Amino acid sequence: MASLVLRRAYSAASPSSGISPPLRGIKILDLTRVLAGPTATMLLADLGADVIKVEEVSRGDDTRSWHPPSAPASPTAPVETSHLPPESAYFLAVNRNKRSLTVNFKRPEGLAILHKLICRSDVLVENYIPGKLATLGLGWEDCQKINPRLIYTSITGYGQTGPYSQAAGYDVVIEGEAGLMHITGEPDGPPCKVGVAVTDIATGLYAHGAIMAAILSRQHTGKGVWIDCNLFESQLAGLANIASNYLIAKQSASRHGTAHPSIVPYQVFPCQDGFIMIGAGNDKQFHILAEHILDQPELAVDLRFSTNEARVKNRDLIIKVITDKLQQNTTMYWLNKFSGLGIPFGPINNIEQTFKHPQTIAREMIIDVEHSRAGKIQIVAPPVTYNGKRMPILRPPPFLSQHTYEVLEELGYSLAEISNLREHEII
Repeated sequence: MASLVLRRAYSAASPSSGISPPLRGIKILDLTRVLAGPTATMLLADLGADVIKVEEVSRGDDTRSWHPPSAPASPTAPVETSHLPPESAYFLAVNRNKRSLTVNFKRPEGLAILHKLICRSDVLVENYIPGKLATLGLGWEDCQKINPRLIYTSITGYGQTGPYSQAAGYDVVIEGEAGLMHITGEPDGPPCKVGVAVTDIATGLYAHGAIMAAILSRQHTGKGVWIDCNLFESQLAGLANIASNYLIAKQSASRHGTAHPSIVPYQVFPCQDGFIMIGAGNDKQFHILAEHILDQPELAVDLRFSTNEARVKNRDLIIKVITDKLQQNTTMYWLNKFSGLGIPFGPINNIEQTFKHPQTIAREMIIDVEHSRAGKIQIVAPPVTYNGKRMPILRPPPFLSQHTYEVLEELGYSLAEISNLREHEII
């Protein structure tokens, strides 16, 4: 029998949001794992949607086992959860505002639970290999028969069709395969992945936007839609000007480290004790840099450097001049000197410095939430405000199966039926 603490909904004391949660009343069935799908569903949950995260009965989302690091268990954690592993930091990052339901839907009784949830859901989000859910009676056609208004969102590695459709999607693989890794790293070094799984995150953002569009479309048509969103195409789209350079001019990009292929100086430079990013994006800014920062006004009229085109042609020479000058003093010295001159600049902060940044603190981008197992934890706030207010965090990331009894009761299951399902390891 689940205790009351297992079934208790979390309600944080927080200031009222700037707008009423626009997705309040929208029910989302979340069959995703790891990062891309959970990012999309978290963004929808932030906007007020009721997101039920369906997890494997004993292990849950893959990222629950990706620790350390993890949040230490609180002394007040429910005794019923003592068998669970620590709450991994990775899982806590992208699962706020959701409810956790564990169910084995490969069994008929578990599939029946999913069918009931589909019947009452507005959106289903899944990230299985194409065709896998159809073999279990949960494909697009199956679900559309149950609920013609359902918005069915598939997030995959390569899409529903094409020669790679059956391949699993991994951010780091697709970073390489879809061009990003080829242009990331130092010119004389090997390809390098980005420090976070940006392809996953971008795909989650595209999926979130597509679902919002489908909800608006359904208001006019009354019909659901099948959204095909994948990492490969999201990364192709994310190549931005690099893609356009190739498609328009057949100009293929290469690695430039932190430098820009078309603007000089626009890169990270070493100082005595650290690094600084400088982005002198036009000739006026370069003239200011030469005269007021480098104390070498003659550079601004030197025909090798006076225009951006000339600086690109003489990149190595001007970069050496700037580097030699900046290495004569500390990062803080140069930051103070750049301040107020209108040239884009900034330090290269580590993660601790990032979260201690005055802007991070002023904008209240770190939020304390009370987790049922881990006690008080800190998470990154939703990065958008509405009339100056952020959407409130109404639920911390759930522990495994936290809301199973609650959700099943909402579906009309009695406590005896729920206990029987648990005895037979359906939930």
